[in-house]
Amino acid sequence: MENTGFTPAHKRPRAFLERFDRRAGDPRQTHYCPGCGHGVVSKLIAEAIDDLGIQDRAVLVSPVGCAVFSYAYFDVGNVAASHGRAPAVATGIKRARPESIVISYQGDGDLAAIGSAEILHAANRGENITVIFVNNAIYGMTGGQMAPTTVLTQRTTTTPEGRTATEGFPLKVCELLSTLEAPAYIERVALADNRSLMKARRAIRKAIQNQIEGKGFSFVEVLSPCPVQWELSPLDALNWIQEKMIPTFPLGVFRERGGANPTQPSHSAHPSIEEIPRILGIRENEEAALFPAPFPAAQPYSNPRIIISGFGGQGGLFLGELLAESAMRHGYQVSWLPSYGPEMRGGTAHCHVIISSEAVHSPLVDHPTVLIALNEPSLIRFGPQVVAGGLLIYDSSIITNASGRNDLEKIAIPATAMAEKLGNSRVANMVILGAYLARTNMVSRESLAQALSERITDGSIRELNLKAVDAGWNFAAARDGKEAL
Repeated sequence: MENTGFTPAHKRPRAFLERFDRRAGDPRQTHYCPGCGHGVVSKLIAEAIDDLGIQDRAVLVSPVGCAVFSYAYFDVGNVAASHGRAPAVATGIKRARPESIVISYQGDGDLAAIGSAEILHAANRGENITVIFVNNAIYGMTGGQMAPTTVLTQRTTTTPEGRTATEGFPLKVCELLSTLEAPAYIERVALADNRSLMKARRAIRKAIQNQIEGKGFSFVEVLSPCPVQWELSPLDALNWIQEKMIPTFPLGVFRERGGANPTQPSHSAHPSIEEIPRILGIRENEEAALFPAPFPAAQPYSNPRIIISGFGGQGGLFLGELLAESAMRHGYQVSWLPSYGPEMRGGTAHCHVIISSEAVHSPLVDHPTVLIALNEPSLIRFGPQVVAGGLLIYDSSIITNASGRNDLEKIAIPATAMAEKLGNSRVANMVILGAYLARTNMVSRESLAQALSERITDGSIRELNLKAVDAGWNFAAARDGKEAL
């Protein structure tokens, strides 16, 4: 292309990642539907972060709902919260790291329904955080059910004849929060046309600027289109905002207080790690028991980033949880992040486990060094993500077509068949865990037995699990020339 000397007016904000590799699918596209307002709001937030120069200290808190994959798009600190709990999580982050700029990004089904208590009390405390509330009057991600903000006569999958007063009136969050004493700034804007879009841009910027200046709780509600669940074209959805939503949710500033935040908590200097035992009254000999030195994992298996995946009911999540807890007993820094479909038993389930001698900054495993595959769909899905030279352990009783990659170390173990010989196929996960420990020496059998004893109270079941661990250990040890248990 010919260089015209002009600087493009629109470009990707620096606060966005160049590629969206943190989630499955095309790394160049978001998961938002065509015409959805979330992409617009995300860009307004990212541009504000750029212009205010806060990318290195911005933390985005995203909960369950259409905003759930925000961590995949923003190149800032990211924390995922449970459904509705983003304001509580944001409060904790801001109080622990007052120098950070914390932005809670939530939808109406999240904030105004299950999270109504969290937003109310965060606002009432005047927490110095910024909350961006995307109101599209419906549950957008989970099937188009009625939300607390669904307008009267609006049809949804749970109000097919239209919402009536019997289901309650639309919840007006700005009006509700404006009755409180503490909030510094509350405004409702819309994404209905170019003029309203510019007002939304200014409001989001102001809400973040308020936090930088320490003014306190700032809240911006954005009336946003959801063409797919509204069953409208993107253009008609913009018109619907003006015709239906704005009369119910009037735009404007509901609160704007100048000056400092009167509820701003004082923050004393955080104690050092060395001071914590003294503050807690822990004696020197007790400290050694509470904070043991890490168990020496065999090289090159130290500091693994693990994905464990299988069907719901195979015990993959329990395997990961048990491994993380056992490693924690050895003084490692650990994280365990579960993920499972709504089907639960019989559905897909996987977890991310990180075991590290250093602090774990994110529980998400993008490129695992270890994959434990309990079924073939898991191998197909996660196998390509394992780093070259990584370790693949799979149940060869179930997986008949192993990964074609030749750059991985592999342990094929007939875990299900071995578990059946022990009397219960459900301990196949423990067989695989034993094989992993034999190969890597990540944790001791003693710490694993202790963790199991606290999780499983039935003595016979606990012993069966330990026998399964030993069987997997001996299987792998025999192939490595190690001493069997």
